[in-house]
Amino acid sequence: MLRRNFRKLSLALAFATAINHPMPAMAASGSGSISVGSNVLSVCLVFGSTIAFGSYNMAQLDQTGSISVICTFGTSYNVGLDAGSGSGATTSVRKLTGLSGDTLSYALYRNSGRSSIWGSNVGTDTVAGTANGLLQTLTVYGRIPAGQAPKADIYSDTVTVTLTY
Repeated sequence: MLRRNFRKLSLALAFATAINHPMPAMAASGSGSISVGSNVLSVCLVFGSTIAFGSYNMAQLDQTGSISVICTFGTSYNVGLDAGSGSGATTSVRKLTGLSGDTLSYALYRNSGRSSIWGSNVGTDTVAGTANGLLQTLTVYGRIPAGQAPKADIYSDTVTVTLTY
């Protein structure tokens, strides 16, 4: 019986010693890999300003506005302007419409010399650009030609900006 107790005590001491003094771990290593990826989508936003011509007195009125574009870096885009909401308007001759229904003709241009109409046909009369990832501002050059005789009224129009990318 003493021998059995001695054996139990010896095993208990060996276990306690092993817990307090762990055996060195064997180092091992392995390698693997993970795949990492992402898609960057082309995204664009466009904002237009107001072109306020002021008071028309039969003399030519020139004014400017702007279109702001922001797209993902490297995205190619085109900005077009439709004919506006005036009855009978074209991109060459847009129509401001008064509260009484009368109209006042005007035009929007892509250049400061006001010789290149800004239209909606990509590759023909739109403005092309490549995004730099920052806000890019395009100037819209407006003109109300001289010699029109509209009724006294408040005239306005809404032109839709189309950004193609």
